[in-house]
Amino acid sequence: MSVEERIRAIIENHPIVLFMKGTPQFPMCGFSSRAVQALKAAGATDLHAVNVLEDPEIRANLPRYSDWPTFPQLFINGELIGGCDITVELAESGELARLVADARKD
Repeated sequence: MSVEERIRAIIENHPIVLFMKGTPQFPMCGFSSRAVQALKAAGATDLHAVNVLEDPEIRANLPRYSDWPTFPQLFINGELIGGCDITVELAESGELARLVADARKD
């Protein structure tokens, strides 16, 4: 399976995916930490996290796949939502909680 197929499979098989540096329990950068905090506050208890520091192929190829240059990258229901700043903004507006709730329904 190619790295692009692996990325696609992860995104398609999990309603909420965060490609991040570190893990939700031990984020390895401030941006990943803030994104996890926003997701938890929005009720994303079923978050699937991928530690890009442990998978150099995904780390190298995800930016090309998603056309988003930085980490973390949040996908909900197969759609790229964005990085840390967008995730935090959506959380502050209440929109992230709605997206998370909708992802649980599907």
